[in-house]
Amino acid sequence: MKRPWLVYGLAFVGGLVVFLFVLSFILSFLIKLKDIDFGKPQIGVLEIKGVIADPEELLRAIKFLKEKESIRGVVVRIDSPGGSVGASQEIFEELKKLRTIKPVVVSMGNIAASGGFYVSLGGNQTFALPGTLTGSIGVVLQVPNLEKLLKKLGVEAEVIKSGEYKDTGSFYRPLSPKEKVYLQEKIKIIHEQFIKAIAKERKLSEAKVRELADGRIFTGEEALKLGLIDKLGSFWDAVEEVKRLARIKEAKLIYLPEKKVSFWKLLEEKASGLAESFYLKPWFFPY
Repeated sequence: MKRPWLVYGLAFVGGLVVFLFVLSFILSFLIKLKDIDFGKPQIGVLEIKGVIADPEELLRAIKFLKEKESIRGVVVRIDSPGGSVGASQEIFEELKKLRTIKPVVVSMGNIAASGGFYVSLGGNQTFALPGTLTGSIGVVLQVPNLEKLLKKLGVEAEVIKSGEYKDTGSFYRPLSPKEKVYLQEKIKIIHEQFIKAIAKERKLSEAKVRELADGRIFTGEEALKLGLIDKLGSFWDAVEEVKRLARIKEAKLIYLPEKKVSFWKLLEEKASGLAESFYLKPWFFPY
């Protein structure tokens, strides 16, 4: 061969590439192996952040926490201004089932109000910071009325319905007096459900809860005095409490739901943060 150095050079480069590839594979395997705690107990951290609207991801996470034997207890970290009735109630009910199997301690962050507070009732104990905003016990229904705007745009609606109340809440017209009474009755029923859940879980009289259930927010310090939470403390205080209840000294934290990075997820989080900054909530039966 006229140029053996070229062959040797290419062989060297190829061998080097293969070596680096194998080395990176071994290193990544060792790093993952380091993160595995063989036989070490785990504590699940269920993060409930932003407006509570679609509970599916959280419900799947709770199911996983319930079935995973190595997870000995759960911290529910709440940073939410509230959300829809059904979603909040469903998460609350599933947390109640979970706490019969393993200890569940709630840690309130900046805010755990309305539906966020409802969800907190599902834990064995609840921690909040002195400045946490919680409470806001109540239900609100906001029905946008775009009639004047739509008329200016020349938009009209022809409604054919099976019953008097079928199009209640239509954007095209204001609510009638009968519809307002009808919706107020539904709000009262849902409000009663909220009050009864608080009275039962916090071991308070319904009369006492009704005094507090006018939509007011409370600081963590006030909530402790009123019996709405159990202790003042941080997230790590809640972790230590789970360890004590589970009778373990050390544990690895497993955060759920798993964070998925995507353009649409980032856009959703930004929109949710903007809504919270203006204290906006979904219009249909939110807490």
